[in-house]
Amino acid sequence: MPAYQLHLKDKRIVWGNEIDVESHIGAYSQDSIRSRENGALDWKLPDGIYRAKEVVIELDKLLEAILVQLGEPISGDPSVLLDSLQANLAISGDLSSLPLGPLALKDKAGVEITAQAARIGEQLVLWAREINTEKRALAQYGPETLGELEFRSHCYGHTLIPEAIAQVWGPAGGPRVMQLYNEYLHQFVLLRDALLPFANWEQVPFEVKEHTQFKGLRFLEPARKVFLTQLLGKELTHKGIVQYAQSVLSSGLTSAGYGFQYPLGTILPAGLGESAGEATRYLLKWHPVQTIKTEETQDIVAISFEYEYDDYYAAPRNEARTGIPGSKDHLDISEDQSDLPSIARLLPNTESDRTTVRFSVEREGHASSSVDLGQLFRGHRFSYRAEKDNHSKDAAVKRTSTSIHQVADILSYSGLVTNTDNGVHVIPTGGNELVQWALLGKLYPENVVLLDKGDQEELEAALVSGKGYGTQFLVL
Repeated sequence: MPAYQLHLKDKRIVWGNEIDVESHIGAYSQDSIRSRENGALDWKLPDGIYRAKEVVIELDKLLEAILVQLGEPISGDPSVLLDSLQANLAISGDLSSLPLGPLALKDKAGVEITAQAARIGEQLVLWAREINTEKRALAQYGPETLGELEFRSHCYGHTLIPEAIAQVWGPAGGPRVMQLYNEYLHQFVLLRDALLPFANWEQVPFEVKEHTQFKGLRFLEPARKVFLTQLLGKELTHKGIVQYAQSVLSSGLTSAGYGFQYPLGTILPAGLGESAGEATRYLLKWHPVQTIKTEETQDIVAISFEYEYDDYYAAPRNEARTGIPGSKDHLDISEDQSDLPSIARLLPNTESDRTTVRFSVEREGHASSSVDLGQLFRGHRFSYRAEKDNHSKDAAVKRTSTSIHQVADILSYSGLVTNTDNGVHVIPTGGNELVQWALLGKLYPENVVLLDKGDQEELEAALVSGKGYGTQFLVL
């Protein structure tokens, strides 16, 4: 298997072995519409590996059965029922199943999840409309079979638009149709919420196992309840997102770090492979790669990735000291940065009872330095931006000095790097994204500001960004 690679402009991040999951998607041993022991027809998601669109295809069988049972003219125009689905998946409005819009969450995790909910809901509805026009289920089963589908949907609380109520409870509808439509809506809500942690949610493969007590995605309900309680209570942490992602992907893991491997790939914070100044902080991303090999089995096993320092506050620290004197009004940086690393490798360490991963940067095949990957992501979450995170451009911040440091010097220290001089410490990287990420894993994550251009306007904003006091590190 080839090594897996991420490309970041002209740089690369390389690790593990790329895996092929496509052959597993959609290969199901049973059909979703089948007979129960008493001969009645039921709908269940069969055991198998799914992506989001495959679930939507299976859910369309419910909608087609509903339309057949409602008959003409409704069966020829599903727009009302799909409009009601759209209202349930919207993040605002009286019918919203997750009204994040009106809440206007301001915590960083809440902001990212809110945008995710809107994106995913809109795309799921587009797929639902598109797939229903194909009438796959009608061609596969015929109207007689779809007309016999019936089951009890144990779910309450999904409100319908008035036009949908009129159709579902109209002359051709009733409790039987309502049960099917209720399950249709609820499964979509579960699907949307299950995918909230993942930036590339359309690509994420996950396993569904049939349960006698759960229908379809209902096995996710306990974990979903915990996750939404944390989100709506503004107590959602990165660890909470990882724990929820593990539950969704049926990883079997009970402990949570900052990412994990499961049988269908690797989940890491979504910033990896993006520019640090623009990357999302809390979302995760699926990668089709086996990060950890195991000698005992050829199968890909579930493994949690742990931080080198569980509590970064207790991690050993070193002083960056004074560096080269500079000016707080102008960054005169003329040092040649062309020989900085162009490739990074993720190097797992499984020698203890905890699995950690190093982010090792190298130039021309020679490793120059490495940092803990977990600390790198932690440093990114706690970093600041000059344009967005400043307290006030009129604030007066007293700094004792300004100094410039070479990248190699900072990365050469053991432990985490900080200073206690109340000064400004500038680390120029020549715009090298790999080095910027490595520095986020080395600097104590308290008052680190990421710069883009280093011009006068950005520098002025940076000096009043972050905590607004204490030693400050500017990464340019």
